[in-house]
Amino acid sequence: MFFAVLSVLIVVVHLYLWRRLVRDTTRPGSRVRVIGTIALGMCVALLVAALSLGTRVSPDLARWFAWPGYLWLAMFFYLLLALLVLELPRLALRGWLRRGDEPASASPDTDAADAADDPTVDTDTAEDTGGAPRISRRLALSRGSAALAGVVSLGLVGYGTTVAMGAPTVTHVPLRLRRLDPRAEGCRIALISDVHLGPIIGRSFTQRIVDLVNAENVDLVAIAGDLVDGDVADLADAAAPLAGLRSTHGTFYVTGNHEYYVGYRQWVDFLPTLGIRPLRNERVEIHHGGGVFDLAGINDATGYQWQDPGDVGKALEGRDPDRAVVMLAHQPVDFDDAVTHDVDLLLAGHTHGGQLSPFELAVSLQQGAVAGYYEKEGSAMYVTRGAGFWGPPVRVGAPPDITVVELRRG
Repeated sequence: MFFAVLSVLIVVVHLYLWRRLVRDTTRPGSRVRVIGTIALGMCVALLVAALSLGTRVSPDLARWFAWPGYLWLAMFFYLLLALLVLELPRLALRGWLRRGDEPASASPDTDAADAADDPTVDTDTAEDTGGAPRISRRLALSRGSAALAGVVSLGLVGYGTTVAMGAPTVTHVPLRLRRLDPRAEGCRIALISDVHLGPIIGRSFTQRIVDLVNAENVDLVAIAGDLVDGDVADLADAAAPLAGLRSTHGTFYVTGNHEYYVGYRQWVDFLPTLGIRPLRNERVEIHHGGGVFDLAGINDATGYQWQDPGDVGKALEGRDPDRAVVMLAHQPVDFDDAVTHDVDLLLAGHTHGGQLSPFELAVSLQQGAVAGYYEKEGSAMYVTRGAGFWGPPVRVGAPPDITVVELRRG
């Protein structure tokens, strides 16, 4: 039902793009209009296929429509934004366009009524053109707007693709925990989130992440969900390099919403074979430098839809209230619950930092956070932008990130 509604919405919005990019810029019945209509229809079909089938067929097959379909999703997003912004000058020039549409000035070979309806005919000149129609003001403005929107969108998507497919940046963040055992100070946690292994991201990308983390010589690795977009049978090889992660205390993992879309249980069962421990509403004691703190992890906030809810209270059962606790969760929306349970630090992902700016505005409204450091009532949260991407292999204004958190007392 969700994909059915989404597909209808995509088609409806593309009708607006067709009007501005094809109908308003071409002559009725022209070959260019026909080609433009067919091309836009193919883009819609590829996009719908990528969204609905990208995780339901093998990555080897899915990448044939995932690459063009998801790239078009990014183009579609920026084309829509650009064209909507350009509606303002169109509105401001409405009077100028109307004067240009007056049929009294139509060329001698053009019927007055047709001239008023056909934006391709120039009706704004009294000059005798010998019967040859000229481009109208309306057509010139439409073509100029479409060209500007296309250039801006193509430039943003091209730049964003190089960012998304490049190596994640490694961000070093010192964070103070008020109850941290001073002997455990200096413990370094590599926070990885939102890799999204699937039809576009594969084994080589995973290996690059492992190499970056291992170069940091961290004490603990935390994977905050959305590791995969597909089944173990298809993506086991892509995930295999994770077995090479090196740290003092091991690698821990919590589920993200995308694991539930593809069957979370298969990944919870498989990851331990790579030396990764899932934290399922539970905590473990981390002994570091003679000191100790708790590391807790909760299931994703959407897990309740699969009878696998996240539960902060259950994860903290039996804890020593005088001991610092670091909690791993996929979504920042869990921060309020963590604050209620007096968690010192919540590490999260999910947002991708917005991925396609200015989408971070919507992310902030839904999650209450986008990326970086947040504090509330003595509890802290750090949200990573994520190492990979979902959907379009494009990041604009939100480069991929692996965060190395250094715990300090304070």
